[in-house]
Amino acid sequence: MYSLELSLRYSPFPLSIQKKEYDDVKKIYDEIKNIISNSENCNLIELKCEKVQDKLIAVRAQEIISVQIY
Repeated sequence: MYSLELSLRYSPFPLSIQKKEYDDVKKIYDEIKNIISNSENCNLIELKCEKVQDKLIAVRAQEIISVQIY
């Protein structure tokens, strides 16, 4: 199981989701990295967790300050 963790501006707690396959989490990581590198972009990102079936996260891209895989 791989975790993708987001750190948000002005929030002391990170958000995270889990995926079974590395390729799935890497694809999301790359998409988020591309979105946050474009400072004019104000997209809403929705993430779905595979470990906790009903867990969905939606976050504004401009609020993300870091993303990591572990």
